[in-house]
Amino acid sequence: MGADATANSPAAAPPAVAVLGSGSWGTALAALIARNGHRTVLWGRDADGVAAIDGRHENPRYLPGIPLPESLHATTDLAAALRGADLVLVVVPSHAFAETLRALAPHRPAHAGVAWATKGFEPGSGRFLHEVAAEVLGESVPLAVVTGPSFAKEVAQGLPTALTVHSDDADFAQSVAGALHGPTFRAYTGDDMLGAELGGAMKNVLAVATGVADGMQLGLNARAGLITRGLNEMLRLNHAIGGQPETLMGLAGLGDLVLTCTGDLSRNRRLGLALGRGQSIEDAVREIGQVVESVQTADEVMRQAQRHGIELPISSAVQAVLHGSITPADGLRQLLAREQKPEYPHELFG
Repeated sequence: MGADATANSPAAAPPAVAVLGSGSWGTALAALIARNGHRTVLWGRDADGVAAIDGRHENPRYLPGIPLPESLHATTDLAAALRGADLVLVVVPSHAFAETLRALAPHRPAHAGVAWATKGFEPGSGRFLHEVAAEVLGESVPLAVVTGPSFAKEVAQGLPTALTVHSDDADFAQSVAGALHGPTFRAYTGDDMLGAELGGAMKNVLAVATGVADGMQLGLNARAGLITRGLNEMLRLNHAIGGQPETLMGLAGLGDLVLTCTGDLSRNRRLGLALGRGQSIEDAVREIGQVVESVQTADEVMRQAQRHGIELPISSAVQAVLHGSITPADGLRQLLAREQKPEYPHELFG
């Protein structure tokens, strides 16, 4: 066969994708992937929500008024969603992550790798999600984390967005990024799952701190200081656990931190705003109406910090406020009362 035969042969079909989790972020990513020409099936537990997505091409609970592509199909049947999938993308809250992996494992096609756009740690153990995935699925299954600065509503609307995909398997990272990459969506790749997951989880805790400061009307200087010193805390813990510093200076760290700390679409920022205005945490979470990852993540971040002997004053104050041990005003006083010191001690990164 010559070059002409090769040129005239049909192109390989794009990978089929199963997206597990029909909340705002799962729906937005499924819509993105479907618009990129992939056969995409979205799985969810909420029968009414799934029926609306499949029949009316809208997620009325999480993304009301935003049309979804007609090529996107939705189902409550997990086995059906996974049938024929070349790639599985898990988009559920961190507390449901391990359960979802255990449920998908017997139905996963043997060749299909598993990626996730879940941010946080395993509740209770503090394990990183890639550790949980390797344990549940086995070391031979390609794994990747999708993370970075992104609000579901803007992705669903087709507004410009950039994310990053990190994996120990470069080919799999490229495959996941290829499914996401499109006219208004840039997907980069990397190989630092540890740092990428830390950034995606820890920024939620720091967003509460900036939200509290803004809720207390402390000004833009205070917000900028908290973001910058929060990044310092991320870098110190990242160094201790063996992550790459450049990961946190990119989309998975600084990018996600800035977005979540300044954008009012952030549930964690809105929680902080409510607390700073004097609302109780119970009332604030009820008003937000969706999972607020920082409530659990603050405990896991501090568990990691204690394990490695790292001092994280902002994250520690957020944890205490979320547990009701101190008021936001008390937390502010504690932070301002800390002794003067170098911004970056020489021993910080060894």
